[in-house]
Amino acid sequence: MSENVTRSISGIIFITLLVFATLFSEISFIALFSAFAFIAVFEFCSLIKLDAKIPYLLVVIAIALGVVLDTHSPTNNIVLVAATLFVSINLMINLFKTSKNELFSSDLAGKYIQLLGYVIFPFVIIMKLPYIQGSFTPQIVIGIFVLIWTNDTFAYIFGKYLGKNKLFERVSPKKTIEGFIGGMAVCLIVAYILSIYFTFLTPIQWLVLGLIMSVIGTIGDLVESKYKRIAGVKDSGKIMPGHGGILDRLDSVIFAVPFIYFVLFFIS
Repeated sequence: MSENVTRSISGIIFITLLVFATLFSEISFIALFSAFAFIAVFEFCSLIKLDAKIPYLLVVIAIALGVVLDTHSPTNNIVLVAATLFVSINLMINLFKTSKNELFSSDLAGKYIQLLGYVIFPFVIIMKLPYIQGSFTPQIVIGIFVLIWTNDTFAYIFGKYLGKNKLFERVSPKKTIEGFIGGMAVCLIVAYILSIYFTFLTPIQWLVLGLIMSVIGTIGDLVESKYKRIAGVKDSGKIMPGHGGILDRLDSVIFAVPFIYFVLFFIS
């Protein structure tokens, strides 16, 4: 079986599972993303050389307190998002420092801060996102994934056929400025189309989400690429044949979703 066929089958299974579990029920949605969180923690611990026993316990505690026993307190939610954004912004700053051979402090405390802010907390925020307007609205999660898939697909197409100028060559040699702009343009068009069918958000809100997914999502992809480059590996894992690991598939989403939650919290 060729690599393209393997990649296509793996991708279809992933998309089908994600869409079905997200829309079927609250329990299936939380169960799927909890499983994703555990796998992502394993992969990230492998990248930064951190024993995964305590991190697994942290995932259980974070999901139990942040999702299962969640009181939907606006104060608690914004504190969680602010803590996550603190790590995200530091990772963004360090990503563009040419002399940095690491994205964050490499001591034990620094590794746990990265684990929480880059992996665990974002997954908790994803699981909170459908409740941001009160009732369970899983379509917002589907919409976000449609936007990131659109952005990635058309960034690849525009980059392959029109790309001449590298976007950030020392971290991700294949990304181009033309691909980035093309992906963003189509992503914004799709965001407007989503606003026609998913009217629980306004067209402006969907366009803002499209912009965040394109810009911040791309940075998230670069951040994970930098982690892999530092670790000396091509993929974060092997769970998805032809695609790599869960972090490889969700790097853009987990990096962008805290920004999305923050924006929707104040403009809903």
